[in-house]
Amino acid sequence: MDVIVEDPEDVPVLLEDPPALALVNWPLWKRDVILVILSAISVIASTLSSLLAANTVTLSLYFGRDFTQMALLTGYHLCGVGVAGFIFVASARIWGKRHLYLLGTVLIIISSAWGGAVGTNYASLLWARVIQGVGLAPFEALVNASVGDLYYVHERGTRMALSNLALFGGAFFAPVLVGKITQTIGWQWSFNLIAIFTGALLPLIFFFVPETGYNRQSSGCAKAMNNGNPRHTNEEYELPETSNPTSFDKHDYKPPNGNTPPKTTFAQSLLPFNGRKSNANFIKLVLRPFPLFLHPAVLWACLIQGTLIGWTVMIGVVLAAIFLGPPLWFNEVETGYMYTGPFVGAIIGFLVSGLLADWSTRFMIKRNKGVYEPEFRIVLVVVQLVFGCVGLYGFGITAEDVERYGWFLPDMFFAFEVAGMVLGAVASALYIVDAHREIAVEAFTCLLVFKNMFSFGLTWGAYNWVVEAGKTSLMDDIGENMEKRNLQISQPIKLTNHTPTSCLFYRRAQKQGPKSGG
Repeated sequence: MDVIVEDPEDVPVLLEDPPALALVNWPLWKRDVILVILSAISVIASTLSSLLAANTVTLSLYFGRDFTQMALLTGYHLCGVGVAGFIFVASARIWGKRHLYLLGTVLIIISSAWGGAVGTNYASLLWARVIQGVGLAPFEALVNASVGDLYYVHERGTRMALSNLALFGGAFFAPVLVGKITQTIGWQWSFNLIAIFTGALLPLIFFFVPETGYNRQSSGCAKAMNNGNPRHTNEEYELPETSNPTSFDKHDYKPPNGNTPPKTTFAQSLLPFNGRKSNANFIKLVLRPFPLFLHPAVLWACLIQGTLIGWTVMIGVVLAAIFLGPPLWFNEVETGYMYTGPFVGAIIGFLVSGLLADWSTRFMIKRNKGVYEPEFRIVLVVVQLVFGCVGLYGFGITAEDVERYGWFLPDMFFAFEVAGMVLGAVASALYIVDAHREIAVEAFTCLLVFKNMFSFGLTWGAYNWVVEAGKTSLMDDIGENMEKRNLQISQPIKLTNHTPTSCLFYRRAQKQGPKSGG
């Protein structure tokens, strides 16, 4: 339980154990710079999961594969994220997070350049996608935990919303750009541009994102304050009396017995490793998240966050199939523009969660006679319930009959669903960080594995569900409309019982260039 104190304006302010002496000494702007850099690379990394959403048809024709195989380029990518998460989180526990951020950035650069150079080799692109998933894993698994390292409880709400917006917002904005990129300079450049932009961010990660973790087993901390007067035990850091009990200045902390931890020089901060953060066994840490799936709080967070993310992935997978056929006949550019709604929904979710996360907590603290409880973070899921249910039911109804409802209403409901997803992600992340700080990293591993494996499973059956929905007449309509779209029909694609009804059954030849004279 955390005790709060009242500031001069009678607004409750949360106090807790300082994350580490070094982090407390950092000014807020410096910690915010670290978060902004991590959020920027997270935006780039998060685009990888939805990179092919607007290109499903184009790639299906280019590689001569059915839609399910195209969906598995995303599915195996998500599988790579989930499997790598177990190893990376255990590594973060022992050696910190910095080396994983560096490794993830380098892997994204290499795999993206690889993906842009595969030619017509489907297997090579598949493996490039898997490695991209491995590169994404450190950011998806650890950025929220870094927020917990860098900030106090009363500072986390808005910043946790920002980190989640970075992780989710980029995923929904990417298809808007990728569709246009594919039409103008080719789908390969969607990979090449990611390699270029990630390469530009690598120096920022290297020079300005030091290790945020620390050895908790050797850290002494202040436990509580009440009305500005410190209370401490034999192993605590002493807090001097101050007229402003919520001010954490670098001179406020005195370690017990006069033992001041040595400062890390700038050169030392550039090293990938700066010592062990835990004496635990690596194998045990790899296996540790498995039993946590049965932990009530972790299971709740998986269901609150992971399932809605899974349905979001599924909507993205089938979006092209829904709008490819009559009466809309969307191409990759128009399909990409359909992600404008989800991106706006992610922004709305960020704003709502940022405004409500700390406000609702402060309100509940006042109602609870000045005592903070981590369960106050759960209030956000009420708003998630409204947004998520409206989005899912609304999208299902309107997408079933796009001739009647057009494209706007499905896109609007997709935005509602994404806003609910962001709210659930923020609520579950804040609760895990505040209520179970000691297992936060492992809990985030469970969330990462659950949502990615659940989404991976959905990619196997997404298009088959569209087929079984009864839209079998699309195949004839698409075939008849081929000539109207100025598409040259050439080599047929082999059909299987897994081929979706809205798949184009012919290879689209490259657009003819201008004919030479004579």
